[in-house]
Amino acid sequence: MDDARQRRELFWFLAIAFVVLAAGIGLRAPWPADEPRFALVAKQMWDSGQWLFPHRGHELYADKPPLFFWLIGACYAVVRNWNIAFLLPSLIAAMATLWLTYDLGRRLFSHRAGLWAAIGVLACAQFLYQAKRAQIDPTVVCFITLGVYGIARHVLRGPSHGGPAWRWYWIGCFAAGLGVISKGVGFLALLMLVPYAWMRWRKWDGLAQLGSHNAWRWSAGALAFLAAIALWFAPMVITAMTSGDAEHRAYLHELLFKQTATRYASAWHHTQPFWYFLPIIAGFWMPFALALPWVAPRWRDAWRARDARVWLPLAWAVLVLVFFSASPGKRDMYILPMLPMVALAAGPYLADVVGKRGFRACLVALVVVLGLVFLGAGLFAVLRDPSFEVRIESERGLDPASDALWWLLAACGAAMLAAMAWWRRDALRGSAVALSLLVIVLFSGTAVLLDPENSSRAVMERGRALAGDATLGLVGWKEQNLLQAVGPTEDFGFRQPFDVQFAAGLTWLRMDPAHRRLFVLDEALDKCVDRSKAQPVGTANRRAWWVVDANAVAGCR
Repeated sequence: MDDARQRRELFWFLAIAFVVLAAGIGLRAPWPADEPRFALVAKQMWDSGQWLFPHRGHELYADKPPLFFWLIGACYAVVRNWNIAFLLPSLIAAMATLWLTYDLGRRLFSHRAGLWAAIGVLACAQFLYQAKRAQIDPTVVCFITLGVYGIARHVLRGPSHGGPAWRWYWIGCFAAGLGVISKGVGFLALLMLVPYAWMRWRKWDGLAQLGSHNAWRWSAGALAFLAAIALWFAPMVITAMTSGDAEHRAYLHELLFKQTATRYASAWHHTQPFWYFLPIIAGFWMPFALALPWVAPRWRDAWRARDARVWLPLAWAVLVLVFFSASPGKRDMYILPMLPMVALAAGPYLADVVGKRGFRACLVALVVVLGLVFLGAGLFAVLRDPSFEVRIESERGLDPASDALWWLLAACGAAMLAAMAWWRRDALRGSAVALSLLVIVLFSGTAVLLDPENSSRAVMERGRALAGDATLGLVGWKEQNLLQAVGPTEDFGFRQPFDVQFAAGLTWLRMDPAHRRLFVLDEALDKCVDRSKAQPVGTANRRAWWVVDANAVAGCR
């Protein structure tokens, strides 16, 4: 295949991926979970100019290192719109991950293998969902993929890659360090050196010829890894140890111990069994996961052929799976860093697999069933009043008289089925168009319809209307409340128990009752409050809120 055609295919793939991944950006504010927290931390960094120690309200936020928040802030510096900026790091990271997967596949195998590997990543429901959310995972996946990419370019040999490439090895180690200061687990990229050492000892095919007198060059990789971490860690530690601020030292201790070692070894939430990630791969990696039963025999043959180009990335993915499975705390997105390397190992075989009649039948069945589910659920909700319609409309603050959400679901299903009917003789193209339409229409439509409730924007606007010009003191608040607050606000700690927050808020309110009001979560409203004198604000994210003035708390002590 000539270079011009290869460039065209890559261009159209990346263009389609960009449209699918970018659809909906700017149409909504941050939604729980996680998005409002990260956007709020980034906004407070920007407003305060304090970039070393993240804050959530008045409290230091030690759950995550700050690199992701810096990236959101950098995007805001360019676009000057938080509703756009908070999603840009995920979009950029996802596009970079696709390109890295393609380019490594091209170098190790061929252009077509690299393209199919990138398609495999994009054709994964978990990747699509995470790429369209402002969570840290797409960014850390990008850094880990860059780390693995750099190491693989150094130690593997393919038709377009002769190796060794020490600079790429050092870049890979540096990227792993950046992953550490984004979510702590960036070091996983370095695990690729473990199966590499074993394969080199066993003299597998596909490895670059590296001399035996390169100890200082290998050691420089550790320096590059530590240098990336030191970009933030060094000034943060120096400041924490010399500022005399007890909060800074507490932040350092919690970040290094509770949020890393303790969270991994003795997780206090999201506990799951050892085998938890296997059904995640089978279900959340659809439709890419459909190809794995046909790819598995090819991997067996590659093992027998001792092909390191296939098994080095695959062995690394297995190590990542074991690493996260060993921890009692598990969430579905933890294994997302595996995906690019699994797709890379499948890339040389996917062109043949997608031509199999059995695979195409499974793919068509999956897409048609999805289309029928969306169409059927949407029409059923429009024509009848099923319990799921009533529940969802109540939980999401939707007008029961409006069927916009259900028409949207029906339109998604109808568009999918129409695409499959139009391209009935080309299952791959029909499925690609149908799934692309689903992602674009569903994410864009729900962004418009659900944003007032999911972002808490509507309830904060109503709270401000009730409070007038008074300062709102937030009690039992969530990050989206402070992020979407209109006008002056005060908070009394985020992690403090509700009764402690309410007591502090009560003292604060009585200091200037004419110019202050409390904005209180229903569960945090003390029994002493006279609810007949409090003002109900409404609900957001299944939580009810009140505005309370001095008259309503007159009986409180």
